Amino acid sequence: MNENLFASFMTPTFLGLPIVMLIIMFPSILFPSPYRLISNRWTTLQQWLIQLILKQMMTIHNVKGRTWSLMLVSLILFIGSTNLLGLLPHSFTPTTQLSMNLGMAIPLWAGTVVLGFRYKTKSTLAHFLPQGTPPMLIPMLIIIETISLFIQPMALAVRLTANITAGHLLIHLIGGATLALMSISTMTATITFIILILLTILEFAVALIQAYVFTLLVSLYLHDNA
Repeated sequence: MNENLFASFMTPTFLGLPIVMLIIMFPSILFPSPYRLISNRWTTLQQWLIQLILKQMMTIHNVKGRTWSLMLVSLILFIGSTNLLGLLPHSFTPTTQLSMNLGMAIPLWAGTVVLGFRYKTKSTLAHFLPQGTPPMLIPMLIIIETISLFIQPMALAVRLTANITAGHLLIHLIGGATLALMSISTMTATITFIILILLTILEFAVALIQAYVFTLLVSLYLHDNA
């Protein structure tokens, strides 16, 4: 039972070789370049979505922060499309892997921190020691602020992993319960099937919300340092 429950989270292989890189590259096929194709409804929707993301993310940033526009737009489109594709039957969701989410969170977080130390050194260092702190609490506060700074990428990765994994496990458990109840009680199976449909709709919303939250937090880290 445990093997079947977590089998969907195992990295797929082909001829003994992991194909996770091909899966990660697949969502990019869904976003055709408008410069190569004749404009249609799909490319128009894509351009409208990108403009909406830029308006939401880049309004609070200065000139230096807006240089990250392409990075943040690519990030939210990649995470959102990957999460949505992972809801398809017999598919693999790369964002359920903590290693991959850490691979996205740590470089982005480190980039914002380096940017802060380069352009706003005094204000960045001031975050480690609030003004008016009693001398006896200075060492403790510096340690606490340093730990909280290094926890940020972990929080980004664990939040995304936990939400996507929990949703997939719930869908798997309720789907298995529905199949088991079909031969026992049709009425109960119908109720669980309705719950499964509602949960699937909720997971579509969660997939997009988690992509937005991940990118928004990176944007806020950038705003604090740029």
